[in-house]
Amino acid sequence: MTFTQRYVALGDSFTEGVGDADPASPNGVRGWADRVAEQLILADPSWGFANLAIRGKKMRQILDHQVDAALALEPTLVTVYAGANDILRPRVDIDRLMGEYDDGVRRLRGSGADVVLFTGLDASASAVFGKTRGRTAIYNEWVREIADRRGATIVDYWRLREFQDWSYWDMDRMHMSTAGHTLMAARVLETLNASHRIDLPELAARPALKRLEQVRADAQWAREYLTPWVGRRLRRVSSGDLLSAKYPVLVHPPWAPIDT
Repeated sequence: MTFTQRYVALGDSFTEGVGDADPASPNGVRGWADRVAEQLILADPSWGFANLAIRGKKMRQILDHQVDAALALEPTLVTVYAGANDILRPRVDIDRLMGEYDDGVRRLRGSGADVVLFTGLDASASAVFGKTRGRTAIYNEWVREIADRRGATIVDYWRLREFQDWSYWDMDRMHMSTAGHTLMAARVLETLNASHRIDLPELAARPALKRLEQVRADAQWAREYLTPWVGRRLRRVSSGDLLSAKYPVLVHPPWAPIDT
């Protein structure tokens, strides 16, 4: 099928959709980018969609392996969020990193595609990841400068204060839940001034934990999620090392509710 409009999503676990479990989807996850594509296709079946994002990828990997693949698909719309996994490393040269990012965005914009970038999340609510808040703030200023220079659009994740509510986060406290991905899809479409029929989830109230209950919950989280995450980084391995892109070529994915 020939697609006259082509949306290509680049990035890491955020864009792959980790936290939004869906056994029917490749890699077992759906995510906000797939949900954005669904709405675009519902409104106009001429859209095709590719999702090249793979969990655990750092900036250099995304630029080296996903930008050329995206350009080969002749995109008309690209979303890209890269750098979060670099910021979480013990050491990172943010200025050098963002110089490389600028060049990648330049190439994408040079193709004629509309490009959407993301600022980083304000992780001040996280006892662990909140320590990288300063780095993220510097990253965000670079993103704004790059967007201004290259004519890209920004989804300002830092200012989406809804995401300070832990109900939008998965049990691992690192990735958005299905509710979070659904909300992000709506916010991306609104940034694009695209109509959508996404029903935002009603969040169940979370009972406040007593101090001892919170300590036990934090200890369980550290055992099940934080310790394995740290271990992978010490071993220099990634949860995405054995995975491939969900939709490496332009498609109407199986969930697209139209006759293709």
